[in-house]
Amino acid sequence: MYKFISWNVNGLRAVCGKGFADIFAELDADFFCLQETKLQAGQIDLEFLGYKSYWNYAEKKGYSGTAIYSRHEPLSVSYGIGVEEHDHEGRVVTLEMEDFYLVCVYVPNSQDGLKRLDYRMSWEDDFRAYLCGLAEKKGVIVCGDLNVAHKEIDLKNPKSNRMNAGFTDQEREKFSTLLDAGFIDTFRHFYPDQTDIYSWWSYRFQARQKNAGWRIDYFVVSEDLRDRLEGAKIHTDIFGSDHCPVELTLK
Repeated sequence: MYKFISWNVNGLRAVCGKGFADIFAELDADFFCLQETKLQAGQIDLEFLGYKSYWNYAEKKGYSGTAIYSRHEPLSVSYGIGVEEHDHEGRVVTLEMEDFYLVCVYVPNSQDGLKRLDYRMSWEDDFRAYLCGLAEKKGVIVCGDLNVAHKEIDLKNPKSNRMNAGFTDQEREKFSTLLDAGFIDTFRHFYPDQTDIYSWWSYRFQARQKNAGWRIDYFVVSEDLRDRLEGAKIHTDIFGSDHCPVELTLK
């Protein structure tokens, strides 16, 4: 059995001051994927016994960034998706394992006023092409902050948020296109009708106390891994970031 955790920590150094090491130990994952580390190389020395870590840093300081801690030695590691336009923000780390690829991603936010929506659309197409290319070789597990709530069930206030960043028709459609390309939203695989379970809450308006959240952190796997899906979980009881960790277990 493999256990995977993904967490947008919204600044790893900040979360280290809020018990990250204890949470890491408690979750006891084979693979622990991070997004929005907001680090440059050498800014943190955070290693755990039995794990190797792989880091992708944004060129811009204090921005974006992804990492994977792994108990298992990968066959190969790659950073980015091989598209120049997208590979300066530290958004993707891929580990090639014996029988699957693990892709940790922090998807670009479309931002206020949707000023980055056009860029986001080109990212979506290029990232999907990257995943489909991997899936031709072996199973693919994609995890991270995908910055989209797919369906109305995936956020507290769908009506008032329609066409806001993360819940535009365009972003939701791109997520549907990814699923149609042969991928599974693992949480919905196990809990198709579950409401009121979210992975991100704004720091404003006491959103977390009111559970006015969004489910924007995912494990998505290629269709050929369907029979190996064992469980999915969203750790809403874990604090330290405006996101909580999400989990996948695989036979």
